[in-house]
Amino acid sequence: MKQIEGYIIKHIANQYVVQTKQGLYQATARGRLKKEEISPVVGDKVRILVEEEETKQAVIEEIFPRTVLMRRPKIANITQMVFVISSQHPKPDLLLLDKQLALAELKHINSLIVLNKMDLDKKQQFQSIKEMYQKIGYEIIETQANESVGVPELKKKLKGNVNVFSGNSGVGKSTLLNHIFAKNLTEEGEISQKNQRGKNTTTAIQLYEMDEDTFIADTPGFSTFDVSEILANELDQCFKEFQKYIPKCQFVGCTHIKEETCGVKKAMQEGKITQGRYINFCKIYEELKEKEKRKW
Repeated sequence: MKQIEGYIIKHIANQYVVQTKQGLYQATARGRLKKEEISPVVGDKVRILVEEEETKQAVIEEIFPRTVLMRRPKIANITQMVFVISSQHPKPDLLLLDKQLALAELKHINSLIVLNKMDLDKKQQFQSIKEMYQKIGYEIIETQANESVGVPELKKKLKGNVNVFSGNSGVGKSTLLNHIFAKNLTEEGEISQKNQRGKNTTTAIQLYEMDEDTFIADTPGFSTFDVSEILANELDQCFKEFQKYIPKCQFVGCTHIKEETCGVKKAMQEGKITQGRYINFCKIYEELKEKEKRKW
């Protein structure tokens, strides 16, 4: 029996699909991993023992050290989060975007913002969104997924990364994936005409190989990203544009909400920090604080 290395690209129940240079293997986890309380997740680099080559059956022997682990959805070793928002149906959810950008900052993962359905942007909302986040330092790509507009540029930005696509159901993540790979990888969600909310169709995380060094994952629904691992009193460190103004706060540990002499609030009042981002910071802070209270 031989041992080879690969990456977990799919996980259903207690079965794992491991991609290796020798092909795909169906694997289970070695019992001792459970005893050591290490459960394999999608994105893990693993060493497997091939038990049956003909049927491609194997056992996961070892999980290599992770660079990153997301709690929910559970995925490891991602290097870039791709946040997709749409101009209409559903409309842009900047509070969700700011939550997820904060999580990416906490995990030291690169962020890429995709403004999709630009053909429906009749009110020119995308221009102000684009300017706001570019000023902060985030990279923006505009796409029209159903026509493949912007897809070649997006593919260039994905190369060399383990990418996770995230965003509200219905924003076009699955359509983008299908155009990136030029085939129907995922079932495309239908938009509910009744309430204009997307009907989520992605049920399991799966990594797709774009090329040898590039993987892409779709995630099962917008609400699964758990930002509660950010501590409320460390949230300001996850807002990039706050950094140069925090030292100007009068008090160490300033919450930037109730304090009078606050560098962040002053910067917002002077237009150096956008009001929308500051308001979202306050909402996320209160939400995290409330969750922390409930823990006790």
